[in-house]
Amino acid sequence: MLGCKTAGRITEQHDIFFGIGKSLKELVPQIDGFWPEAAGKWHVDVWREVTSVNGFEIKVIEKTSKESAQNLFFINLGGYRPNEFDEYHYKLLVAAPTMADAIRQSKQTAFYKHFGFAGAVSHIDDKYGVDIDDTYNVSDILDDALKQRYSLEISAADLPEDALHIGYLPIKKL
Repeated sequence: MLGCKTAGRITEQHDIFFGIGKSLKELVPQIDGFWPEAAGKWHVDVWREVTSVNGFEIKVIEKTSKESAQNLFFINLGGYRPNEFDEYHYKLLVAAPTMADAIRQSKQTAFYKHFGFAGAVSHIDDKYGVDIDDTYNVSDILDDALKQRYSLEISAADLPEDALHIGYLPIKKL
């Protein structure tokens, strides 16, 4: 998750970036191309090396024509709390065969169940309760050059979930 206070903005903006590299430093040119408005002044707020998602191992492999039975989805849930001037978000990765299956899994999260209230109940179409703001197949949102070179291999595995690295990390410290 990248952060930056871009020109003309009052508050810090955030976006999610998916890339392929052996280190965070190796991702800098990809990030600069992804968010040119940040003009190299972005920082990392949270990062994760994606290798294990809800019981599936995720591997980056050279491009093949073989399709995986599973896909990796990024889901951004948005929700509200009574009398709070904010929209809260919960971001998750889900390995599932289809987007519909991934959405079903996202509806089982504590966030989805607890960020609705009378008049703003949790359901997909209600912008006043919990909503799935964004859902993407990660393979589709990778940079075009990466999509042409790599595939994601997703297979069942009993692995621990990936560690989250949380906290402000400026570019110069990558």
